[in-house]
Amino acid sequence: MVTGKLPNDLLEEIVLKYITHKRKDIITGAAVGLDNALVDFGDQVAILSTDPITGAVKDIGKLAVHVSCNDVSASGGRPIGLLMTILAPPETTEEDIKRIMKDAGETSKELDVEIIGGHTEITEAVNKIVISTTVIGKLKKDRIQKLDEIKVGYKVLMSKFAGIEGTSILLNDLEYFFRDKMDLERIKEGQAYNKLLSVVEEGRIGGEVGLNYMHDITEGGVLGAVWEAHKAIGKGIRLYKDFIPLTDITLEVCKLLDINPLRLISSGSMLMIASDEQVELLQAELEKKGIPLTLIGEVIEEGLYMEGLSGIEEIQPPKADELYVALSKFNGI
Repeated sequence: MVTGKLPNDLLEEIVLKYITHKRKDIITGAAVGLDNALVDFGDQVAILSTDPITGAVKDIGKLAVHVSCNDVSASGGRPIGLLMTILAPPETTEEDIKRIMKDAGETSKELDVEIIGGHTEITEAVNKIVISTTVIGKLKKDRIQKLDEIKVGYKVLMSKFAGIEGTSILLNDLEYFFRDKMDLERIKEGQAYNKLLSVVEEGRIGGEVGLNYMHDITEGGVLGAVWEAHKAIGKGIRLYKDFIPLTDITLEVCKLLDINPLRLISSGSMLMIASDEQVELLQAELEKKGIPLTLIGEVIEEGLYMEGLSGIEEIQPPKADELYVALSKFNGI
């Protein structure tokens, strides 16, 4: 099978198809395009999400905390607790574990999330460190998103810029490759994108504004997130290719590795769907926090395509993230 998250069609065919037992207290369960599950607890709703870190080497403690907290935030709720499982190969040192936990501890403090438990194991079942985190958050029941209220004409927006996480991982883990191809200052600037990985603030503000759909842009990049959003809301999306924000550093990295920046993992950016009235308020509140917001498309009746100066193209379902495509070129080096 291809490295990376299962393609959505295969996920539905061999995984989701067999999740048939349902409970009344589960408000939202497993589905394509939704970042988390919602469980009914009376006046409050528990938000749950889990994610592994498998594609990165450096900063995995920090990434592990951010990715699951971001998913919880996509429902507009607040992450509060985190469970962390670390599986490490026998050659792992005590210093490796200390570094991971130091990074995870500092990041959880920044996000006001407590690490409440987990599991740490040395095992020959893995050939590099794998971390999986499960985050629990909470949300008032009257703030549950209502996908059926999203209408044709609603705007599709994204915070920050595309390829944040992928650019940081590639420049950190493959610095030796880029050193004679890019200016050192640009390499350092791109490596520092790992400070932009949280969308917890976007989620909080989006929840207060009353958005009915948000999606953390992770594996599959912007195009993958838009495809999943289209599946989740049951409507079409027209994407404006030339409006999608990309930094010169991300473009340079992707050009050197011959990968598509619009399909590069983009944790740190939130996809948001808003009415015209909500857009103005959302932009104003995010601006107060120094978070840029860009209009990149709109909801249409049906269909999923991207238009730009080069023409119109249909957006295909996400496959292996371009991060894995890039890293595969260095296997064995």
